[in-house]
Amino acid sequence: MQQYVPALRLGLWHPHGPNWRDLIALALIVAIILLLGSAGHQMLAPFTAAQQPDISLAPSALPNYALRTTMRMLLALIASLVFTFVYGTLAAKSRRMEMVLIPLLDVLQSVPVLGYLSFTVVFFVSLFPDRVLGVELAAIFAIFTSQAWNMAFSFFQALRTLPSDLDEASRGFRFSGWQRFWRLEVPFAMPGLIWNTMMSMSGGWFFVVASEAISVGDLHVALPGVGSYVAVAIAHRDLAAVGYAIAAMTVTIFIYDQLLFRPLVAWADKFRYEQTAAQVVPQSWIVDLFRRTSYLRLAGEAIGGMTQAASRARLSLRPLSPLAHGRLPSWSLDVLWYGAVLFAVAALLGSLWQYANAALSWSDLVDAGFNGLITLLRVAILIVIATLIWVPIGVAIGLRPALAEKIQPVAQFLAAFPANLLFPVAVYLIVRFNLTPAIWLSPLMILGTQWYILFNVIAGATAFPTDFKEAAATFRIRGWTWWRDVMLPGIFPYYVTGAITASGGAWNASIVSEAVNWGDVRLNGSGLGAYIAQMTEAGDYPRIALGIAVMSVLVVGMNRLLWRPMYAYAERRTRLD
Repeated sequence: MQQYVPALRLGLWHPHGPNWRDLIALALIVAIILLLGSAGHQMLAPFTAAQQPDISLAPSALPNYALRTTMRMLLALIASLVFTFVYGTLAAKSRRMEMVLIPLLDVLQSVPVLGYLSFTVVFFVSLFPDRVLGVELAAIFAIFTSQAWNMAFSFFQALRTLPSDLDEASRGFRFSGWQRFWRLEVPFAMPGLIWNTMMSMSGGWFFVVASEAISVGDLHVALPGVGSYVAVAIAHRDLAAVGYAIAAMTVTIFIYDQLLFRPLVAWADKFRYEQTAAQVVPQSWIVDLFRRTSYLRLAGEAIGGMTQAASRARLSLRPLSPLAHGRLPSWSLDVLWYGAVLFAVAALLGSLWQYANAALSWSDLVDAGFNGLITLLRVAILIVIATLIWVPIGVAIGLRPALAEKIQPVAQFLAAFPANLLFPVAVYLIVRFNLTPAIWLSPLMILGTQWYILFNVIAGATAFPTDFKEAAATFRIRGWTWWRDVMLPGIFPYYVTGAITASGGAWNASIVSEAVNWGDVRLNGSGLGAYIAQMTEAGDYPRIALGIAVMSVLVVGMNRLLWRPMYAYAERRTRLD
C-alpha cells in the first residue's frame, strides 16, 4: 500500500477507482461545456442589419433559442456578480463613496431597460459592426441592467448589518482586507445574495423580450432567443406559439434551477449565522452526486484547497473598516469631496439642459411630470399590496427548508414569467368588457414588483438563526407578539432591500405594462412607462431622456424620503455595537 501513498496524496489514484457517479458527473460537465460553447460560437457569427435571420415560430427552434437566451443571462449574471462585489463593497466601506454610489444606484435601477437600449445599442454595435457580437453585447448589457441592482443592494445591506462579534473576531485574528472580504463578508452575505441572484435571473426573463427584440427608432434587431420568439408570436397573435414559449421557459428554468441554484442554496446553508445547527438543511442531488464521486471529488478538493489558500493570502491590501469603526474624515477632505461631487452634478445637469433646451418646452416637462405622478401612485399601491400578501407567505416558506425546496423553482418560474405573455388575456378582457386601461393594465406591473419582496423575505427567514426561533418557542412567544418582537425585526433588513428593488422593478415594469400590444390592438394606460415606450418607438431621444430624468427624480425622492430612513433603522436594530 505504501507505493500508492504518494499517488494518493497527489490525487492521481483512488483506492476504489472511478465509479458510475464519476461517469455521470463527467458527462454532465462535458455536456454543459459543449452547449455553452455552441451558444458562444453563434455569438461570433457575421451580422448585417439588412440580412437578419428570421425568427421561426416552429417549436423545434425553441431549444436553440432557449440555449441562446440562457447564455446571455448567465453572462449578464457573471457581470452582475463582479459589479456587486466591487460596487457594494465601496458603498458600504466609505462614507464619501456611499453618498455618491447609493443615490446613483437608485437612479440606475430606476432607468428602464428601454432607456439603456436607446443610448447603448448604437455604441455596442459600433464596436463590432460586422459581427453579431455587438448586438449580443447590447442585449447582455440590457439584461445586466435588470439583474445587477438588487444584488448590489443585497450585498450592501449584508455588509452594513454585519454582526459586531464577527467583526471583532476578524480584527482579533488580524485579517487583511482580502481575508476579511472572502472569509467573513462574502460568506455572511451569501444566503441573501443567492436568493437575490435567483431573483436577478428571473428578472432577466421578465425583460428578455425588450432585450432580444430591440426596436429603437429606425433600428430593428431580433436576436435568436425566447424573447424575440415571444415578440414575433405576439405580433402574429399566435397563441399556440405563446404556449410553446411558456413550455420552453418552464423546462429551462427547471434545468438551471436543478443544475445551478439548488446546489448553491444547499452549499450556502453552511454560512448561516447561528449558534445552533438547523434541524432540516437544503438538499441537492447535484451536490450529493459530486460528493460521492471518486476522482472528481479529489479534483474538487484540490480546486477548493487552492481557493482557500487564495482566501487566506495576506495580500498587501489595506483592511477596509466599516463606518462605525473608522475615523471621521477631516472637514477639509469633506469639503473637497462634496465640492467635486456638486461640480460633477452641476456639469451633468448643464449638459442635459443644453441638450434638451433646443427640443423641449415647459409643456413637455409638465406632461412628463403628470405621467410620472400617475405611475408613482400605481407603484405605491402595488408595493403595499405585495407587502401584505408576500411577507407572511415568504416567512412561512423560509422557515420550512423542505417547503422552500419545492417552492423555489415554482417561484422562479412565476418571477420569470414575462408580462408580455399575459397581454392576450389582458387585452381581451379590457376590450370585451369595455374596461378602463388606466386602471386594469396596472395589475400587470405587479409581476415586476412582488417577487423582489418574496425572495428577500424568504432569504431573511431562511437566514434567521435557529437559536432565536428555539428561544421564542421556549418562552411561548406567539401570535402578533411573535411577529412584532421576533420575526419582523429579523427579516426587516431583507424586506427593505426587497422593497427598494421592488419599487425599481415596478417602475421598469411600467414600460411594458402601461402600453401593450396584441397584434393590431394597442392599449395605452397612461403613465410615465407608456410615455417612455411611445417616445422610444418614435426614436425621440430628447423626450426619452426627459422621461428617464423624471423617473429617476421620483425614484430617488421616494428612496430618500422613505426607504433610506427605513434602511438606517434596520441597520441600527441589527448591528450590535
